[in-house]
Amino acid sequence: MFRFVALAYAGALILRDFGDYARPAGGILVLAVMSGWSVLTALAYPRSRRTPLVAADVAVAVAAVLSTRWIDTAAHIEHGAATLPVSWVAASVLACAVAGGPWAGLAGAAAVSAADLLERQDLPQNTFNGIVLLLITGVVGGLVVRLLVRAEDTLDRAARREAATAERERIARDIHDSVLQVLALVGRRGKEIGGEAAELGRLAGEQETALRSLVAAPPPAGGGQVDLRTLLEPLARERVTVSCPAGAVPLPEAAAAALAGAVREALDNVRRHAGPEARAWILLEDEGETVTVSVRDDGPGFAGDRLARAAQAGRIGVAQSIVGRMNQVGGEACVVSAPGRGTEVELRVPRD
Repeated sequence: MFRFVALAYAGALILRDFGDYARPAGGILVLAVMSGWSVLTALAYPRSRRTPLVAADVAVAVAAVLSTRWIDTAAHIEHGAATLPVSWVAASVLACAVAGGPWAGLAGAAAVSAADLLERQDLPQNTFNGIVLLLITGVVGGLVVRLLVRAEDTLDRAARREAATAERERIARDIHDSVLQVLALVGRRGKEIGGEAAELGRLAGEQETALRSLVAAPPPAGGGQVDLRTLLEPLARERVTVSCPAGAVPLPEAAAAALAGAVREALDNVRRHAGPEARAWILLEDEGETVTVSVRDDGPGFAGDRLARAAQAGRIGVAQSIVGRMNQVGGEACVVSAPGRGTEVELRVPRD
């Protein structure tokens, strides 16, 4: 919009002074080039703002400024006449600012200002004022664009979080009115009937507790951060105790997902190898620069070299599902066990 408004102003001045130019046809040629370039950039910039296009934009503006000395008369220039493109050249400075921020805007303004000085071969007050305005346009324009982009991203993330929260609440209502009621009924009836049904009732009760924790947990924080507590607290069961800090424990999404996945795998190992009666404790510790999660059970444990022997035999469950997950996010995992002393899995990831 600025480019076309400035083009109309430059065109009006060129047509007004057409008869006073040393090379009148040159003025019409410059106006035609400016018009064609304005149309071209209007079509090209919405699709791409790559460096070659922006650099060409500045080059056209510089050429339009330098053409003034060839087209206008020396007397007219010495009396302080404006360059042929006048304020149209500021559009290329704004294009630099939009594409690359304040430093790119400053570089574009410096190039156009140098052309203005070369064309004038002097520094009168009006030229000095124009250069200062160009520099301000480049820097402030770049800053404003960066602020607008940041604000747009923030608004977009807020809208996505609001939509996710609304959908989460809808699903939570549906689950509460259907699945949770059924699980609660199965749990009660299983205990009343006894026998094998009591075990089914116990499992249904555990799933009910886990599902209630899941739907009651707050949604993940924005900005690519997740409160790790929201991923670990739903793992609590009748025989699984989860202890977390009172405050949020934010982590990047990838690190939080890796930790939660490794903890779930550790709990699966407890059920498979320690039996359904084994108890497990999950402890989340926020240590500032690092976050540590430990999973401990009261199962029978195993010999210290068992994992190494399993890996040599090609059984890489722990190596891939726990250690591998931690390695992928720059963390580490340590498994400590001994016969008759249970097993402890310690997972640690750096906060950044």
